[in-house]
Amino acid sequence: METTTPNDSPSAATRSPRILYRQAKARDGADQAEVFHHAVMQGAATHYSVVEREAWAATMPREGSVWAARQALYTTLVATCDGRCVGFLELDVPGGHIHTLYVWPSLARRGIGSTLLLYAERMLLEHGHGRATIDASRMLAESLLRRGWRDLGVEWVTREGVRLERQRLEKPLAAVET
Repeated sequence: METTTPNDSPSAATRSPRILYRQAKARDGADQAEVFHHAVMQGAATHYSVVEREAWAATMPREGSVWAARQALYTTLVATCDGRCVGFLELDVPGGHIHTLYVWPSLARRGIGSTLLLYAERMLLEHGHGRATIDASRMLAESLLRRGWRDLGVEWVTREGVRLERQRLEKPLAAVET
């Protein structure tokens, strides 16, 4: 699975970066660590306090080897720009559950996360799932609810002694002609 997004801008000077989507490789681990850290510390700043974000970020080390090891646990899809991972999604295919979705903050709201979700949904459909679930941050939940995901309720998790709110969401999956 290696696909690209079209550059819709009229001129090269204003063109959006070319984003490629593929399955993660071990070498993406270091970039995943940085995407996670910056997405939490900067990207979630309007939805979580500094204390909450620091606790959340502390749950995973900024070491590429840790993130590369997670690729053995989850099907990991990445979005790359100029060969560097700028977004990723971790998927439990047998369970039909999306574990993580993070995008580099300066590239947020450009469709990268939506495209990763689309690929994940297709994979789940191909494996016979009729629905997908995700435990979403406040920020992600707002976006997903607007896109047809259903709210299953608020959950509280404790990270580094700090309680963090997230929402359990689900989406029915249906094959779409493309």
